[in-house]
Amino acid sequence: MRVRAEDAFDVAAAAAWLAENAGVQGVPEVEQFTGGASNLTYLLRYPGRDLILRRPPAGTKAASAHDMGREYRIQSALKPVFGYVPEMVAYCPDESVIGSPFYVMERVAGSIPRRELGADLSVERTRELCTRVLDLLIDLHSVDPAATGLDDLGRGAGYVSRQVEGWSRRYRAARTRNVGSFEKVMAWLTENQPADSGTCLIHNDFRFDNVVFDPDDPTRPVALLDWEMATPGDPLMDLGGALAYWVQADDGPLFRAFRRQPTHTPGMLSRREVVDYYRTRRGIQLSDRQWAFYEVFGLFRLAVIVQQIYYRYHHRQTTNPAFRHYWVACLMLEARCRRIIRRASSRASSRASSRASSRASSRAGR
Repeated sequence: MRVRAEDAFDVAAAAAWLAENAGVQGVPEVEQFTGGASNLTYLLRYPGRDLILRRPPAGTKAASAHDMGREYRIQSALKPVFGYVPEMVAYCPDESVIGSPFYVMERVAGSIPRRELGADLSVERTRELCTRVLDLLIDLHSVDPAATGLDDLGRGAGYVSRQVEGWSRRYRAARTRNVGSFEKVMAWLTENQPADSGTCLIHNDFRFDNVVFDPDDPTRPVALLDWEMATPGDPLMDLGGALAYWVQADDGPLFRAFRRQPTHTPGMLSRREVVDYYRTRRGIQLSDRQWAFYEVFGLFRLAVIVQQIYYRYHHRQTTNPAFRHYWVACLMLEARCRRIIRRASSRASSRASSRASSRASSRAGR
């Protein structure tokens, strides 16, 4: 679509800056991508060349969010060791050019699945596409941050604890009167958080609509986009975040209404199958009880992201009608978190009762 009035910028000023700093000549035609709900993304059409411009949204933002320089640096450093990153062109920290920092990268040709797959594939080919996407995440988790020079982005041990604390703080700051408190969920996450399972480079926003597929082979990923929240961190937290978006065909109608990716398509792995595939590929042991923490955290984190976006809409910092009903999604995510917590707590109680009965039987038999 063409650029929304509230998201418009001085195209001539951006073009002049690119000509001087990146040797890109001419003034492009500009279109805005509407799929994202965080940073703003635009297509710059030059004769014979398409570029992508990324910049922050207007309105209240988390202090650490929307850092264009950080996002540009991550992709520049990662490109030599992880080929699924677009080629960077230039970063502009000068807000006076278009009103905010921005960066520009090459556009990667291919298709990006949104709500629907966008390709007519058999069940077998859809499953192949799904596992290739998961392999992309697993391959990323094998990248050593130190090998890229990005290890200084992390804060060392305690990643899980910092995430629980940080996202809890963000939710309380973004809460509006029409959503729940999440206090029981936050308390459970605090009480049940595990130690870090490891540290690697994580994407932190891994979804199908951030993956570009080969135009000649719709099952083969060629690029991974949107590195805004990438950081050295716990890989299981990354998986939990990815599965928060994973809506299955057998989910309830309300959850399906907020589906943003084609994970309901016949041939796609279920959430349980995804976890099994991931732990088998990485050779890790992970019980259902242990996974419950990462699943709840992923859903809670998504609720915070949704609520932060809705907060901007609620306070008229954006008029994008797509955000109007995000508060409903927040309520739905809280209910789902609490169902998983009840199930996990029930399992824990059953195991505790079973162990107590075994001990009593053992003593009686002496």
